Amino acid sequence: MFDSPGYLQQVSSSIHPSPEMTNEFHSNGSTNGDKLNFPPTNGSTEHQQGINGSDGPGKPNNNVAEERLDELRQLLGKSRGDVLRIAGVGAGAWGSVFVALLQDAYGSFRDKLQVRIWRRPGRSVDRATAEHLFEVINSREDVLRRLIRRCAYLKYVEARLGDRVLYADEILKDGFCLNMIDTPLCPLKVVTNLQEAVWDADIVINGLPSTETKEVFEEISRYWKERRTMPIIISLAKGVEAALTPLPRIITPTQIICRATGVPIENILYLGGPNIASEIYNKEYANARICGSDKWRKPIAKFLRQPHFIVWDNNDLVTHEVMGGLKNVYAIGAGMVAALTNESATSKSVYFAHCTSEMIFITHLIAEEPEKLAGPLLADTYVTLLKGRNAWYGQMLAKGELRPDMGDSIKGKGMIQGVSAVGAFYELLSHSSLSFMHPDGNKPVAPVELCPILKTLYSILITRDSSTQAILQALRDETMHDPRERIEIAQSHAFYRPSLLGQSQ
Repeated sequence: MFDSPGYLQQVSSSIHPSPEMTNEFHSNGSTNGDKLNFPPTNGSTEHQQGINGSDGPGKPNNNVAEERLDELRQLLGKSRGDVLRIAGVGAGAWGSVFVALLQDAYGSFRDKLQVRIWRRPGRSVDRATAEHLFEVINSREDVLRRLIRRCAYLKYVEARLGDRVLYADEILKDGFCLNMIDTPLCPLKVVTNLQEAVWDADIVINGLPSTETKEVFEEISRYWKERRTMPIIISLAKGVEAALTPLPRIITPTQIICRATGVPIENILYLGGPNIASEIYNKEYANARICGSDKWRKPIAKFLRQPHFIVWDNNDLVTHEVMGGLKNVYAIGAGMVAALTNESATSKSVYFAHCTSEMIFITHLIAEEPEKLAGPLLADTYVTLLKGRNAWYGQMLAKGELRPDMGDSIKGKGMIQGVSAVGAFYELLSHSSLSFMHPDGNKPVAPVELCPILKTLYSILITRDSSTQAILQALRDETMHDPRERIEIAQSHAFYRPSLLGQSQ
């Protein structure tokens, strides 16, 4: 079908293009201007139209959006004619969707705001992905029309035929994130030069995995040496690192950014919640929390809020970050249990009871008032266990389609951040300085000894001494404590260790 000479003509005629198309259809996908004006299609969901005009479902009306933008510009000291610049760093699924949401909501106010996203150049799209991408394009009339109007369609035909190699930054400009091909986004301004992307940005969105945050932001710091004012940074990263000397402590992405750049911590915020990137862009109802200083969290929450995406605010920055990393640990195990038991609801509920009790046990170590974290932690854990990439990774391991020695950066999914988090939490909770008197044996034990699932995941993923079957063996171990007892032990001991978050006793 795709090799037939009349294929492009058939596609073109099926959507009634203007006669000018013939002169504008260039194989390199370049455009001579938007000369083609198609009539709107009933039911079209073309996101590039932004929030102007019809005030479609899931979007604030035009006046409300402009008022929010003006309020934030005023807080940032922007004068008339001085454009507010937002730069996304990292183009994974959530980072790309977050930037696309801002472009959808505010991109029409070009004299007041500019949005761009940075990703590394040179990542090629393999033939199988190009074929799937072509199918996605042709299944969405709004996307097909947009690409033809932008003279960008032919390159996808050529890639489908194997006559051209596409690149990740190239397709992102057209709204296709390599980690989320099935969910087309609005077109984005993509920059592959990091300095160009961030040097004058007023707001920077960290969409990088926690394992890459330090390296990239250390480079960014070189471009900010001459800045008179520091930007606001919103981190989306869910992951942690461990430092064991002089005392064991958790290092979060916002702390990494602060140390790497010298940006004051009051200018750095964390946004997290029970969210699946593709569903949020498709306007499924969702909520999130933005955590940080009193100065910025409320105005930023208001700026980000949309009818389908409710953003609350909280001043507990680091603890919420740690919780975002912790749930990824147990999501991997959930995926293993689901695959090994043929999706047994009973087995999954047993696992859920034990993993949530371990998480609650751990929150007593890092939070003075852990009960305040129960809702956000369990909600985020629930959605991650249902549909997150970490649970998917656990399933693939249990099915034998992936192996731990293949690494934690997976084609089409991105970084599986739960893997490094398993190592970080295990090392921290094994430290002798955190030992307490176990009520049964009346002897000092490290907290990790009461976290058998964490220990098992460490054995599977980090030391690789065990197979995925070990997760079921751990659940069936008759010596395992009732989940309730683990929580009672945490509640009855002076467990709180502020030093774990780098705070004084």
